Amino acid sequence: MVAPLLVVSGDGFSGWLALNDTIMGGRSSGVCRVGPEGLVLEADVVEQGGGFVSCRSPLFSPPLNLGAYRALQLELRGDGRRYKLAVACADGVAGLTELIPGGLRWVAEFDTSVSSPDQPPQLVEIPFAQLRASVRARPLNLPLRFDPAKVTRLQVLHSKFGDDGQLNAGFRAGPLQLALVAVRAVP
Repeated sequence: MVAPLLVVSGDGFSGWLALNDTIMGGRSSGVCRVGPEGLVLEADVVEQGGGFVSCRSPLFSPPLNLGAYRALQLELRGDGRRYKLAVACADGVAGLTELIPGGLRWVAEFDTSVSSPDQPPQLVEIPFAQLRASVRARPLNLPLRFDPAKVTRLQVLHSKFGDDGQLNAGFRAGPLQLALVAVRAVP
């Protein structure tokens, strides 16, 4: 049996940056703070004109080979909102992944519980089989397969759109805070 693999934790989140709807004319603001406890996304989400905030990793070079694993596990402290994990892979569509405006991402939604620093972190498991191919919050109905052996980037988002392209029932505009303590690949 393969042991879980720690992908990132604590100060290892250094280099993760905010990417918000301002890239498309939106007005949401968000920052990613990194410290010994991990990554914190603090934001004010404005629905009109965009409706998303996120933190994303730098590019993994070489890509992460998670082929021996079946899922990613997020250790986090949430705020009761529904978030998305987005995973980018190298050579996703015959080598054309990076030519797709907005890029092809593999996404899955997850719920968070309201938690405080004195409570143990919540564990959220996202099986690779649940990741859906998507471009700019729109699902692709193409016969594509996620390749865990070529992971190039991770991103955590709060968006008004879910992984199915419909409105996210767990979306709430206004201030938010999500703390990501660690990310592991699990067998």
